[in-house]
Amino acid sequence: MNMSAYGVPAGDRAEIIDALYRFGAGQDLRDRALFDSAFSRRAKLDFTATAKRLGGHLPLLEGRDAIGDTIFANLSGLDTTHTVSNPRITQYDGRRAELSALVEAQHLPRDDHGRHLLLKNLYTLTLTKVSDAWLIEHLRIDNVWMSGDPAVLFPRELAAA
Repeated sequence: MNMSAYGVPAGDRAEIIDALYRFGAGQDLRDRALFDSAFSRRAKLDFTATAKRLGGHLPLLEGRDAIGDTIFANLSGLDTTHTVSNPRITQYDGRRAELSALVEAQHLPRDDHGRHLLLKNLYTLTLTKVSDAWLIEHLRIDNVWMSGDPAVLFPRELAAA
């Protein structure tokens, strides 16, 4: 990218960050259309290192449909809340941008809110402007810390271990 993040027009700044908000809110509201609106068709989501740290397995997800299918299947029995803080655009050239943010993700079994998994993750995103929308091309999620029971998010893998 040719330009640093300085001088990002306010409209682009808001729309770049909004892609991340759509990702989180789509999960929390169980709104697949909102979730999908955050991603390009060829997007990639990398949760592999965090899944491994939690004792689970999740391959690199490739393609908007595969990302949505996998995330919504894994969250089908959970209530979630995603809170975004410190979003920073680190690179920008008018067509592509890089964004980093801290995201706190709370996961609770829908039928047992006495158990939880709280994750504080560092998100690193590459986005592309398509028409007037900013879409996630690549999202990497790295865990900073966690509290609770990893089996909330990966019950089958951890039960088999």
